[in-house]
Amino acid sequence: MAGGPTTLGKRKIFHRICVSSNIFTFRSYYTAPQAFAWFSDLLVEHAEIFWSLFAVDMDKVLSEQPPDTWESFPLFQILNDYLRLDDNLKNGRFHQHLRDTFAPLVVRYVDLMETSIAQSIHKGFEKERWEIKGNGCATSEDLFWKLDALQSFISGLHWPDQEFRQHLEQRLKLMACDMIESCIQRTDDAFKQWLKKGVTFISTDYIIPSEMCAMVNVILDAKNQSFKLCAVDGVDVHQYHAKIDDLIDKTSASMNQGMIDKLVAVLDATLSKLSRYDEGSFIGSILSFTKVSGSGKEMGQAYVNFTRNCMDQIRSKVIDELWILNFFEQWYTEQIKMLCTWLSDRLDHSLHLYQCTCLAHIVKKVYSDFELQGVMEDKLNSKTYQTIAQRMQTEEATCALTMSAQNDEGLSENGNDDDVERPKTKVTIVESAGADDANYVANLTNVTSNVVGKVGSMFGKGIGGLSTKFGGPSWF
Repeated sequence: MAGGPTTLGKRKIFHRICVSSNIFTFRSYYTAPQAFAWFSDLLVEHAEIFWSLFAVDMDKVLSEQPPDTWESFPLFQILNDYLRLDDNLKNGRFHQHLRDTFAPLVVRYVDLMETSIAQSIHKGFEKERWEIKGNGCATSEDLFWKLDALQSFISGLHWPDQEFRQHLEQRLKLMACDMIESCIQRTDDAFKQWLKKGVTFISTDYIIPSEMCAMVNVILDAKNQSFKLCAVDGVDVHQYHAKIDDLIDKTSASMNQGMIDKLVAVLDATLSKLSRYDEGSFIGSILSFTKVSGSGKEMGQAYVNFTRNCMDQIRSKVIDELWILNFFEQWYTEQIKMLCTWLSDRLDHSLHLYQCTCLAHIVKKVYSDFELQGVMEDKLNSKTYQTIAQRMQTEEATCALTMSAQNDEGLSENGNDDDVERPKTKVTIVESAGADDANYVANLTNVTSNVVGKVGSMFGKGIGGLSTKFGGPSWF
């Protein structure tokens, strides 16, 4: 008895305790607490024997299942949840056997899911039509759902071995980081392709495509999803979130700049058209003595309509209000800088009335429209804008005085002779295969004389009617 009772001896002692009328009168070499301890050990042993018998049947059923089937995972979850909550059976023989049996299945399942998700990204973005769906596009929505579902499933297994559980956790976070990175790169590549479309078509009819807005949404959604998918319980343990967040910020900044450059190019094209009226230029000299269709307001209104259409498109398609406000601030700032630069290049020259009317309308409407979109006053009324406002006030006053003087001069010299019908000059060029050089020179001289006479008549008429063409109230 020096080594303690055997299992059979424990059972006999336990039986004598149970049948005794007074458990505390039991006389034995071993006390009652020791007997109860043996009783607990016997129950654990009995349970392990039962589970070992169950394991035989379980292993047989699992061996008969086809490969790469996952119907047995619910069985693991039920058994593991029961065993891990039982202090006597937790990490026992059957629990260890259960863990060793399902560990290869879990690893295989994660491998296949990683391959499947990678293929879905590749095929999805190849066929992606960039239609807005959810918070992004069809491929991105499917990707983030799969990553979240996989992590939730593995976490729900409550794997008993801490080391293996941490290994699975790290692998899933790394997988999410790699998949999100691939998604961002594919989206950025597609965005650059869309920026190249219509490069030669720079017009006020341009509107930001909804496909580009969908790409912006994908990047914004990736930023929101990355913290949950790459961090562990809100802590960036493996620094995967920091890596992907830096990539997202760089990509988002690049996309913002690309869109702004595309939009500002329309303003640049509009200013290029206005440059034809510059004082001292050849075309400007001709336009100054001819009747130009429109007063400049039409061109200005066309650009204002362009900005309004693009703002409505962005606000209706992009999901992040903070991003929209930041984008509008950048766009407004770039427009004001370009206008200020264009005016600074013409400090030594007065603006043509057409230029003045167009720019005054653009500056006024752009300010009010971006104010309605939520751009703050300190961004709107910047020093650059104040410089433009002062310049436009001066130019409007100059144009008003100039046109008033031209009106008076035109009426005093020529009168209002717009309604006087002048004889039309007919230019005839006679071509003859058999004509000699003298006839050819005579015909050419005749044409030159007629053209000079017509231009002289136009210059002789003066610019009395031009002032009435451009005269009008201030738009600034």
